[in-house]
Amino acid sequence: MVEQVAVLSPNEKAGLDPERLEGLYERLGAQEGEDVLCRAMEELAYRLGQADRLYEKADFAGMRQCTRALGAIAEQIGMSALARISGDVVQCIDDSDPVGLAATLARMARVGERSLYAVWDLQDLTV
Repeated sequence: MVEQVAVLSPNEKAGLDPERLEGLYERLGAQEGEDVLCRAMEELAYRLGQADRLYEKADFAGMRQCTRALGAIAEQIGMSALARISGDVVQCIDDSDPVGLAATLARMARVGERSLYAVWDLQDLTV
């Protein structure tokens, strides 16, 4: 009997709300909106990496704080999927669910990366 191994390649959309970004630019103006968005994206990229580092150290309290802040930033700039998944990561930490935590952390990293790229692509269209 020949066994086959299935290779799964999760593919999820970024879950961006372009209207949220448009509102940000309307409220702050083009230059300040751009500055705020760039700082938010830098912070998100940092926190995505930090969450992984804290996970590796088993610093779940620090990871919880980092992930909650990541979700708040994501929500402010219209990354609704990333904000929702960050809440799932926090829930797994609160539930002491190591399997769920590993899975949702990996999902948060995938969606976070796609979301950051999607915002860059939107910026390229508007420049």
